[in-house]
Amino acid sequence: MRGLEGVQVDAWGYPDREVLPSSMFRISSVCGGVVLGAYAAPSPGVPDDARPPPFGLAYGFPALRDGQLWHHSHLLAVHPDWRGSGLAVALKHAQRERVLAQGLTRMTWTFDPLIARNARLNLGKLGARAVSYHADWYALGDDPATAFPADRLMIEWDLTRPSEAHPPPAPDGEVALSAVPEGEEPDAPRLKLDSPQVLAEVPRKAELMNEPLRLLWRLALRAVLGEYLGRGYVVTDLAADGERVYYVLTRT
Repeated sequence: MRGLEGVQVDAWGYPDREVLPSSMFRISSVCGGVVLGAYAAPSPGVPDDARPPPFGLAYGFPALRDGQLWHHSHLLAVHPDWRGSGLAVALKHAQRERVLAQGLTRMTWTFDPLIARNARLNLGKLGARAVSYHADWYALGDDPATAFPADRLMIEWDLTRPSEAHPPPAPDGEVALSAVPEGEEPDAPRLKLDSPQVLAEVPRKAELMNEPLRLLWRLALRAVLGEYLGRGYVVTDLAADGERVYYVLTRT
């Protein structure tokens, strides 16, 4: 369990105060939670206590609200060297198997809508969907006035449906948000569309942008996703056209 603290630091650079402690993993593992670590395959003759530390983590717990019981996945962390390897998908499917064995059929989690690679994992590789937008879900700084806003999309995964990865579809629908022509910043959002399918562009690699530009995209996505999800749309996929990627919002 102690090794799973290090996975969080490697994945996100967390300071000590942000790391979920090993004591929480320990008690969760015997009280209905799911705690998974990814390790290198053991070498012959090497005892368990001598193998390298874990490089991946999935953690969640049972959730209850309004008489509904499901599993909420709180953490999915992968060492940077293992990103793109398929490890995140393998961890989610291992988590799914254990949750189904508990008799639960739904899993939720949150992710940063600015991180397109996570959107691709959640929507295109796992087949989940985003059902609600939450502004300032976390407080990631001591001063809310200066901290970068930690908005999140809430993912819902129906564990009873077959889950197969599919390539990103071509964009199809009215565009509610896109970059300005020949520029990087977002254009003015279109919040009054009423099409069955609406598109919202997200930067492919927002994490490499400077903070003022990322903030413009954060606020533009907050306006568009908050508006349309509040009107009954859900985010069903991540479409791609060359280097440009778009959230696909489908009216339910």
